[in-house]
Amino acid sequence: MQDFNHFKFTPSNWIIPTFLLLLIWFVFYIDTSFNLHLNEHGILPRTFSGLQGVLFSPFLHGDFNHLANNSLPLFLLSMALLYFYREISLKVLFYGILFSGFLTWVIARDSYHIGASGLIYVLVSFIFFKGLITKYYRLMALSLTVVLLYGGMIWYVFPEINTTISWEGHLAGLITGFIFAIKFKTPDYIENLKYDWQQPDFIPENDKFMQRFDENGNFINPPIEENLEEIPTEIVTYVYDFKEKKKTK
Repeated sequence: MQDFNHFKFTPSNWIIPTFLLLLIWFVFYIDTSFNLHLNEHGILPRTFSGLQGVLFSPFLHGDFNHLANNSLPLFLLSMALLYFYREISLKVLFYGILFSGFLTWVIARDSYHIGASGLIYVLVSFIFFKGLITKYYRLMALSLTVVLLYGGMIWYVFPEINTTISWEGHLAGLITGFIFAIKFKTPDYIENLKYDWQQPDFIPENDKFMQRFDENGNFINPPIEENLEEIPTEIVTYVYDFKEKKKTK
């Protein structure tokens, strides 16, 4: 599949990320305005009631800083996902929430786990590993960009006892994204071929230009100049008329 047929910017590339962002901000506003304590609907590991957090936790945040720190990465990464992996983007988002949330429910400490950071780690992991697997230059460049921007996030997947950060949710997202990168298939990307010598059936011996060089790359056999009929040139005669400048008093 040619990349110009696949990588297209459509309204959904920004509508879906914007909708996600507005939704988590709306939930935070309702929660803080009416003191609903929605954090209790987060993931509570290994409890039946805590399973509801698998769906709800990405939209719940403890405070403004928590929400603000997750907003920009979620928006940018989801836009990149929708643009470069359009056909499987919704699967990655939906199943990423489910699988990373359930894995957090299995391995995490006995506390409420909330926030969109688990989904963010799914996106970072998936985009990074998928670009390496495809070996396509645009997607590999995207992987490198993700590493440059969010490579420091790797330190937040290691166990920490006395911390309010859900490293378990981060680890679950990282593992989920890696599995998705392996399991979800993408089209065979083909680089646009602009020149004849890039074509797979190109034979150098039949190319007029390549015939001017020997096996060592030395220029030989210059092209024979064709005899062209001489076109008679017309004789142009230029006539100059001199006018004496009148003297002024």
